[in-house]
This record gives sequence, C-alpha cells and structure tokens, in this order.
Amino acid sequence: MRMPITFGFSQIVSNGFGLYLFAALVPLMQSSIDISAWFLAIVGACTQVAYLSGAMLVGTYGQRFDSGKVLMISMVVTSAMLFIMASQNDQAVILGALVVLAVNAAICWGCIVELVTRYGLVGRTATNLSFIASGSAWGYGVNGALILMFIPLFGWRSAWALGGVLGILALLTIIVLLKRLQSSEEKTDRIPGDVLAMGVKQLMRTVFKERPAFLSCLIFFAVGFATIPFSTWLNLYLAELSLPSALGGYTWSMIGLSGMVSGLLAGKLSDYKGHGIALLVMFLGFALCITAFTYDPSRFVLVAGFGYGLMYFAIWGVISGWLNKQYSSKVTMQINGIGMVVFGTGGALGNLLAGAILEFTGSLSTMYGLIAVISVLLAALATYIYMTERTPDEPFVGAF
Repeated sequence: MRMPITFGFSQIVSNGFGLYLFAALVPLMQSSIDISAWFLAIVGACTQVAYLSGAMLVGTYGQRFDSGKVLMISMVVTSAMLFIMASQNDQAVILGALVVLAVNAAICWGCIVELVTRYGLVGRTATNLSFIASGSAWGYGVNGALILMFIPLFGWRSAWALGGVLGILALLTIIVLLKRLQSSEEKTDRIPGDVLAMGVKQLMRTVFKERPAFLSCLIFFAVGFATIPFSTWLNLYLAELSLPSALGGYTWSMIGLSGMVSGLLAGKLSDYKGHGIALLVMFLGFALCITAFTYDPSRFVLVAGFGYGLMYFAIWGVISGWLNKQYSSKVTMQINGIGMVVFGTGGALGNLLAGAILEFTGSLSTMYGLIAVISVLLAALATYIYMTERTPDEPFVGAF
C-alpha cells in the first residue's frame, strides 16, 4: 500500500489544495482582498484552460519525459505556488499562481498513472489508481476541516501555507518511493515494450479507431458534461428552489465521504470482477441518484451527492486500469491525458449550456433534467461495455 498512499497524499496536495482550496476560501479571502465576481469568472476560465493545457501536454508529449522526475518538479512548483498564495494580495499574482497550480494538477495525475501502471502489481492497477484518485475526495474533507477548525484560529493564509508544507512532505515521500521502485526495477526482467509510446498521429488514430481508447474518451466527455455543471451550479439551483444554503454544504460533505470509500471499493471491484461490472455499478448508482434528485431536489439532494462521489472520483482509476490491460504504461498515460482534455471540454460545454438555459428560461431545472438524461445514457453505455466485455487474444496496436 506504500505506492497508493504516497501518490494519494500527493493528490490531496495537487488537487485538493491546488484545484479546490481557492473556491473554499474565497468568502474568507474577500475580507482582506477585493475579489470581484469578474475576477472569479476570469479565474474559472483561466484555470480550466490551464488544466486542459496540462492534460494536453501529458497526452501529446508524455512519451518524451521521465514521469518520476516531472512529478517531483511539479510537486516543487505546486508547493511554491501554495506558499505564494499564502503571502500575496495582488490579484494578478494570485491568478498566475492558480493557473500554474491547475497545470500542475493535470501533469501530476498523468505522471502518477504512468508510474502506477509501470511499477504497480498488474492485478491491482484499478484498485491503486482509484484509491489514489480518491485523494481529491480526501482533499474536499481536509478543506472542510480547515475551514471549521484551523482557519478560525490562524487565518485563511495559514491554510495555503499548510498546503505548501504538506507539498514538501509529499515531495519527500515521493523521492523515497521512486528510489525504491527504480531499485526494484533494476532487479527484475521487465518486458522491453512496456515503455513503448505513441506519436501524436498514432495516438489520435488509436483514440478514434480502437474500442477501449474511444469508449474511455467518450465516457470522460459525458462525465465532464454531467458532473462539472452539476457542481458548478448546484448552490445556485438550491437557492432558486429557496432551499437552505447549509444543504449545499452537507451535499459537498456527502460527495467527499462517498468519494473516499468508492475510490477503494470500485477499484477492487474492477480488478477482481472486471471493469465492465465496476462501470455498471458506478453509473447505475449515479443515474438513480441524479434521477431521484431531479424528481424531488429538496428530499434527494444528499442522495445526489452520494451518487456523484460514488462515480466521479473512482472513474479515473477504473478507466486507467481498463486501458492498462490493453496498452503500455506510457500509452495509458497518453490516452488518459486525452481523456482529461475531452472531460474538460465536456464540462465547459455543459457550463455554457447551463448558462444559456438560465438566461433564456430563468431556471436551471431543465439543465439538471438534461444531466439526469446523460447519467442514464452513461448507465446504458456501461451496460453495453459489460455485455460485450472480452479479453483479446492479441494485444491492440501499440500495446507492447
């Protein structure tokens, strides 16, 4: 468990702090920094583009770099940016730091996927990656605990500084782990093709023509289209329905709790029973919970949070584990990078559509109905994958 715990710790820092802490601290930061609605909009747009840029770098150029070294450099940069956030009042500097944090979050995950699929036990790939991906859910929980217990005593800047300290600790644990892994690799005979990677043209051809790569990217697009608008507009939708704001806070807590658990259980299910059944359980649960929420938001909003966490955090590990059964570690990392790009694209389109629906109808109910439809389609796609699941007699092109 040393590998998943170490990399899961780094995910708490790179994603939990790097991507989510700013949104959690904005109300507190506004007491000392003039943060306008326009600045928040600019931050949202720039960090989304930055995350997509980082994912694209992993997908198109991941075969050219050493994932271990890049991961260490990214953690150094992440720690430095967190310390900068703790000390700055200038909005331009804050925006720049948040953009760098978003780029590093995507790069860190891509590097972790390659390292786990290269060095981890073959039969535990999905379990390890799902557990590591749930580090983001733990980040939700840590952020909540900081707001409740730490910040009232030491101020909001202390949260960013603590993130920087944890980033340094994560870096040290990664250095120790990589030394052990590289030493272990030198003593074993590995398949030479296991480091085989693809050029950009071959990668794009693989994504569009080969079943696992295409379906994984299709899933990522649909998941982004459903989940990003759901979380972005949830509090506004609850306010539209005149529901108490505390209900949104409880829902986010439920998302974090269910994500912590599902990261481990879904990965185990995928490794031992197959990715098809794992995808079916996650997407069917998500569809049932979101549909119930659409039927009666006030009664089932916590149920929707449970379904969101059940699916969102574990899906990254399950899909990566599935891909690694067909492709080498480098190619798995590259396809995962493209998956992050289409995930963000789906999320951006979903947010644009939600804004347009709100502008023209004055309500978000239609958007959440559409999210329910997408969740049902994802469950149908998972059913198709489960029913047609097979083990190929020969590896796919570029697998080894």
